[in-house]
Amino acid sequence: MPNKLRLTGDAESDKLLSEDPFALLTGMLLDQQISMEIAFAGPRKIADRMGGFSVAKIAEADLDEFVELCVTKPAIHRYGGSMARRVHALAGYIMDTYGGRTEVIWTEGDPDGAEVLRRLKALPGYGDQKARIFLALLGKQLGVQPTGWRQAAGAYGEEGSRRSIADVTDAQTLAEVRTFKKAAKAAAKQG
Repeated sequence: MPNKLRLTGDAESDKLLSEDPFALLTGMLLDQQISMEIAFAGPRKIADRMGGFSVAKIAEADLDEFVELCVTKPAIHRYGGSMARRVHALAGYIMDTYGGRTEVIWTEGDPDGAEVLRRLKALPGYGDQKARIFLALLGKQLGVQPTGWRQAAGAYGEEGSRRSIADVTDAQTLAEVRTFKKAAKAAAKQG
C-alpha cells in the first residue's frame, strides 16, 4: 500500500492506515454512526493499547479482554463493546480465510472488481454499501484498480465524487463529503 492516506487529520493514525491493510479494513468497519475521522482513528487507539497493531494478536486475544481494551476511554467507537466484537470477528475471519494477509482480498488470483466486491461483502460487519465504499477507497487512493472496479463500486467509484471516505484526501474534501452526506440525509427525510 504505497500511497499516504489522509483520512483522520492525525499523522500517526493516517500512517498506520497507509501501511497496514487490516488497520484500513478495521477503520472502514468502524465507520458507522460516528464521524469518519474518529472511526478511522480507531485502529491507532487499539495499536496504542496493544503495543502495536496486529491482525493475529487481535484474533488471538481473549474476547472479553479485547472488548475491555476497546471500551476504555476514549473508546474506539460510540458503541465500543459491539464494535470491539466485530473487530475481533473480522480479525478471526482474516486469519482463517486469508492466513492473516488482508491484501489477499484484492490481490489473490488477479480478481476483477466484482470479485473483490464479493470478497469484501463476505467479511463480518461488511454489507453492500461498506464493501462498495472500501472498494472505491482502494481504487481512488491506493491504486488498487482491478478491471471493473468503478462499476463494482457503483456511485462511490465515480471520478470526482464527494460521497464517502473514499473521496477524503484533506480537510477540504472532508468538508465536501460532509456537505454531500448532509444533503443526502435531508433529501431522504423529505422523500
